[in-house]
Amino acid sequence: MAMTIPGLGQLDRPRSSSAGSRATAYAVMLGLLLVAVVVSVLVGSRLISPAAVLEGGPDRTVVEVRAVRTALGLLVGVALGLAGACMQGLTRNPLADPGILGVNSGAALAIVLGIAYLGVGSLTGFVALGLLGAAVASVAVHAIASAGRDGATPAKLTVAGAAFAAAASSWTVAVQLVDQTALDVMRRWQVGSIGGRPWDLVVTLAPVFLVGAGLALALSRVLNALALGEEMAAGLGRHTTRDRLLVGLAIVLLAGTATAAAGPIAFVGLVVPHLVRTRTGSDHRHLLPLSAGYGAVLVLLADTAGRVVLPPSEVQVGIMTAVVGVPFFLLLVRRGRMGM
Repeated sequence: MAMTIPGLGQLDRPRSSSAGSRATAYAVMLGLLLVAVVVSVLVGSRLISPAAVLEGGPDRTVVEVRAVRTALGLLVGVALGLAGACMQGLTRNPLADPGILGVNSGAALAIVLGIAYLGVGSLTGFVALGLLGAAVASVAVHAIASAGRDGATPAKLTVAGAAFAAAASSWTVAVQLVDQTALDVMRRWQVGSIGGRPWDLVVTLAPVFLVGAGLALALSRVLNALALGEEMAAGLGRHTTRDRLLVGLAIVLLAGTATAAAGPIAFVGLVVPHLVRTRTGSDHRHLLPLSAGYGAVLVLLADTAGRVVLPPSEVQVGIMTAVVGVPFFLLLVRRGRMGM
């Protein structure tokens, strides 16, 4: 018999047809991911034929640029999908994502401070500062939410995250107003884009990303236990403080890496886990890998659409994910499918 907890829904066995639904979700995800990768390489302001990709020739440079963009899109999408699913599981809050809980704002503040006062100008430096800012934001939000008798409840985490995000965003704008260099750099970064990045950035990010993704996937059963509540998880023998720290570390590595590399891309970490959850339930053993795959699909397709929707101009992926994410999110709310 599946376990049901008020406000959480069913865990581990959400539907009688869950096995079939999960198999279908994996198959659809792999198919869409393959399509998204191919489309990302071939489609843009200039269409490239599959034969040209194999033969090289004058289109080789365009293919190489798009290949870097596709690789970074895969990395960012997987990272945001996993981070959103982990954050929602950790806080038991269906509205949790790196943006709402202040992680993106903390990364942005650290980067703008590094530009203005430390002279940081390289993408590698942005990544390091983004990770540091994401870590500080996560610790600060959790510490604020933990104050008081009830501890870090989902509602308190959301309020603390929103407050921290507002404060960090204000400080970021204040620094930009007095430093023209920071303003110019942050104006491009804050929109959210995976274009114009070198292979060196992908290579630099890959180890951090792999550690974060591996840690997140390894903690799937831990997240299932934490979803039962603090007391019940402790009753099952879990060391909840250690577990929360490990999940928090995975979130910081994933969200910090993605945000530092591409800017604050919204709605991927919020919408994708809900999309997966409506099909396969709340078992994190399947929710995490599927969220990773569908997150990559969303980022790649949004980026490709941004290249062709307003030719010859390009709409950044951060804008396109918001265009897709807002109506989808409102549809989920309307259907009452926001439960965990």
